[in-house]
Amino acid sequence: MSPLSFSIPQRAVHWLMALFILFNLLFAESMEHVADALEDGVPPAADDLFGANLHAYVGISILALAILRLCLRFLQGVPEAPAVEPPALKIAAKITHGLLYLLFFAMPLSGIAAYYGGVEVAGFVHGGPMKLLMWILLVVHISGALVHQFYWKTEVLARMTHGVRKQV
Repeated sequence: MSPLSFSIPQRAVHWLMALFILFNLLFAESMEHVADALEDGVPPAADDLFGANLHAYVGISILALAILRLCLRFLQGVPEAPAVEPPALKIAAKITHGLLYLLFFAMPLSGIAAYYGGVEVAGFVHGGPMKLLMWILLVVHISGALVHQFYWKTEVLARMTHGVRKQV
């Protein structure tokens, strides 16, 4: 039997990851400046190096949280999709969540390969197609939650915020 809501640890990890992912999506320009400086053979500016290191550490934290999140998912389970959700959208939601989980691992690992290993193609894929896909999936994910909240009037959003105590 699946739970009615996500557990408090699952919710905390979800929102912390959301904050870290949004931070790294919005504040990545230092990585580009450091890469450009190194490519030109000049030392990067101190503030760019600080920003690049912060981006890397936040990315590594996302990876650690993704591992924890996956463990919690297997140990504690997740709520089922609401009955009012059409079958095609249930499939779309599963695909969206699957791709998000894939990016939770692929983006930090490609970033590590680029920043610490100097793998240029990893940096391109990380900052290009994967970053764009992450933005798209976040918009789809948030839109889905809002449709559940305001159109179908389900408890989906409550399951990831304050929790649902009993089946309605």
